[in-house]
Amino acid sequence: MTTVAIIGAGPLGSRLALGAARAGFRVLLEDVMPANLRHAQQSIRLQIDDAALSPPAQPAVAFVSSIEDAVREADLVIDCVPDELESKLEILWLVDRMAPPRTVIATPTTNLSIADLASCTNRSEKCIAIAASPPALAGLADLAARAGSPILLRAGPATSEETIALVTDFWRQLGFNPTIDRSPA
Repeated sequence: MTTVAIIGAGPLGSRLALGAARAGFRVLLEDVMPANLRHAQQSIRLQIDDAALSPPAQPAVAFVSSIEDAVREADLVIDCVPDELESKLEILWLVDRMAPPRTVIATPTTNLSIADLASCTNRSEKCIAIAASPPALAGLADLAARAGSPILLRAGPATSEETIALVTDFWRQLGFNPTIDRSPA
């Protein structure tokens, strides 16, 4: 099972955590703001209860309060912080230093270059952008709502085929139809 760390427990992070858990991933959801983490925990538990899932099918979401705890065992890290250069650079820098070398970093961005962001890490080959806005990801927790929905992934010049395969597979398991943009950016 792939372990996914999601950094940021706001609306996007919470929906992504629930959707990933329902797809069978082990999920670690992190936020530096305790109130955000508590709200996400309550929201996810309510949605699990509303779905009346049987115990073996219940999503596995762990709630953690530090990036280090979130990424320590992660195969894939997705940051759900604001799409601002300083926020993205800070998160990528922290993840790059705290996560195992195998860990892939995916960052949702519509404005920033994945090549530029990846160049600030020691793992450019393991960085990829999710070129989607939060409204495009609104149905993350509802498999029926997103069945076959397109999602664009932007690979940087150094992004490895292994990274592309892992992230593409992740989104497919969530019910999306990923496409890859390899144009230099």
